[in-house]
Amino acid sequence: MMCYRKWIVFVASCGFLFSVGCRHKKYENPIAKDTLQPDKVLFDKAVKDIEKGRYEIARLTLNTLMNTYDTSEFLAKAKLAIADSWYREGGTHGLAQAEAEYKDFILFYPTLEESAEAQEKVCMIHFRQMEKPDRDMAQALRAEDECRQVLVQFPNSKFAPEAQQRLREIQEVIAEGEFRRGLFYHNKGSNPAAANRLQALVDQYPLYSNADGALWLAGDSYSKMGPRFRQRAGQAYSRIVKDYPLSEYVEDAKKQLTSMELPIPEADPVAEARMKYEIENREKAGILSHAWGVLKKSPDVRMAAKSGQPAMTVLRPSVPASVPVPAGGGATGVSDVTIGTTSDSTLDTKPDARLSSQNGNSPQSATGQASTPAATVEPAQPLPTNHTAPPRKLKKKKKKSQEKAEAVSQNK
Repeated sequence: MMCYRKWIVFVASCGFLFSVGCRHKKYENPIAKDTLQPDKVLFDKAVKDIEKGRYEIARLTLNTLMNTYDTSEFLAKAKLAIADSWYREGGTHGLAQAEAEYKDFILFYPTLEESAEAQEKVCMIHFRQMEKPDRDMAQALRAEDECRQVLVQFPNSKFAPEAQQRLREIQEVIAEGEFRRGLFYHNKGSNPAAANRLQALVDQYPLYSNADGALWLAGDSYSKMGPRFRQRAGQAYSRIVKDYPLSEYVEDAKKQLTSMELPIPEADPVAEARMKYEIENREKAGILSHAWGVLKKSPDVRMAAKSGQPAMTVLRPSVPASVPVPAGGGATGVSDVTIGTTSDSTLDTKPDARLSSQNGNSPQSATGQASTPAATVEPAQPLPTNHTAPPRKLKKKKKKSQEKAEAVSQNK
């Protein structure tokens, strides 16, 4: 009995000492030991799925992360990764979804550096869908707006220089499309439309690789529109000599200025240095570039400028010279029309005034004296028009009218 009691005391003492020792033992978190946090595990798994092309599985994993761990440090990265998965998947539907996700990311996290990257990706979405200059310009105009937004909203970002070069390439394509339309009007003989297109093109996109050619055609169109547009033609030729001194049209422009008895300006040294830089750094076409370019849907941007500030405003349509300007010099358009009554009218005082004017007599005023005839005004020179019938068509119409007259006389 005595031994049994000693045994119980010994066991109790050991249990007490063991319990005291367990209080100071470090608690080991089974989640933190040799593992990662669950949100990080989900994010890494999604990244691996994106790299291997399993985009749908990656988006399901990222949505699970965002819905389960709403305070996770990987929340912003997960939202950006969803947009990147759509961007990598590609296709019309995928790129549209990617743009929507990138826009949402910029809206929720406008101060993060990744927002500049998201805006640059939106620019690239439309840049990749851009077509050749002779086709629809919708994607090119959208790409211009989105790339310009990178420079406006994130000017100090590391993505700004790349977006600036993309903007030059996009504006090269837009300017080429405008040049082709202006060339069509010039060849057709619609000089006001051609001059309007080409002049607005150079004013908006002076970095365009064929801006000197556009100025030459604009000057030629102004010259064919009559002497009243002589000054505008001279300005176009002078701009070739001054702003594009290495152009092939410089000598011809100087000859035109000499024949028009206008001063020849000096070449701008800054413009000359820029043209030298562009010629030296211009990308040359490869052996198969011409054959492959016919099959490509995307435009060729090798001729785009590598330096200079791209246009930061939207191309606005200008008014052609064939549209008459109001006498007061105000803006064209429909204005408000009001109706009022005159305080003194000849018809009120003399009812036979209208009858007198119809019979050829000069109406008398309220005082009974005949009004003096108005001064003779010399007619102004008519404005040029775009729709001029070619001489061949006029001859055919005249010949047909003569044949018809002869047939009528014979029948009689």
